[in-house]
Amino acid sequence: MDTKILLENGTNELEVLEFKLDGNAYGINVAKIKEIINYQEVTPVPNAHPSIEGIFMPRDTMITAIDLKNCLQRGVSEPGGLFIVTNFNKLDIAFHVDSVVGIHRVSWREIIKPGSTVSTSEDGVSTGIIKFDDRLIIILDFEKIVTDINPETGLKLADIEELGERHRIDVPILIAEDSPLLNKLIVDSLHKAGYVNLIHTENGQQAYDVIQECKKEGTLKEHVQCIITDIEMPLMDGHRLTKLVKSDDETKDIPIVIFSSLVNDDMKRKGEALGANAQLSKPEIGNLVRVVDELVLNNK
Repeated sequence: MDTKILLENGTNELEVLEFKLDGNAYGINVAKIKEIINYQEVTPVPNAHPSIEGIFMPRDTMITAIDLKNCLQRGVSEPGGLFIVTNFNKLDIAFHVDSVVGIHRVSWREIIKPGSTVSTSEDGVSTGIIKFDDRLIIILDFEKIVTDINPETGLKLADIEELGERHRIDVPILIAEDSPLLNKLIVDSLHKAGYVNLIHTENGQQAYDVIQECKKEGTLKEHVQCIITDIEMPLMDGHRLTKLVKSDDETKDIPIVIFSSLVNDDMKRKGEALGANAQLSKPEIGNLVRVVDELVLNNK
């Protein structure tokens, strides 16, 4: 199956791979996928997390295999099915699934934020829901699944402590991040680094609304001198936000930092084409502060 369908930059669309697990429909952003392969035997790792099936090494690359059924508390997968091999947050991980249905192109505006419609077993590990024909496709939060298994793969908050004592910095920064946990962690980390003038929003649309309101009131410089944005967000993704900001003469000089688990070579090229000033993978929270320093302090 071709998982390299190319999307035009900044269209606010994504490709979702639908797959089946225990008879239920789930989805993953195609941008996270390296390849889909038939199940193969893995080598168990002693004392590993119960959801880790083991490791295997196709083409000299060490890959960790995760039993997705076990992660969702639906039992233990039997040998067979498929591995969805992914790369995000600089990690190569294979997720064991039963079967693959196909790829759907959707707009981020079609993604429904999870709420009471999501059952307890998926609560907290879903980023959105797509209503497609006669079924709901639950888009899983693969970053959270991996971080729950190994917290060391998440934001490395210790990097902030290494920055040492910092002075108060009043430069206004606008943040677009849909994960409540990550939104709070980014805000807390920037606060520790001295940045106290922050506006945090839940998606690109909210962030763009803030920008438009500031333009209308003539207060853009007072409220937005730097933007930090995720890529994957409902309503409007970070690439669309970047395109809108960089194609507007009034806002094109505002530095934009894309801070996402999806920052790989392909996505970097997209971000560069859209005009992003910097792009970082999410574990690099300490480096995020250094990059923001360079963009907003060294250019004053």
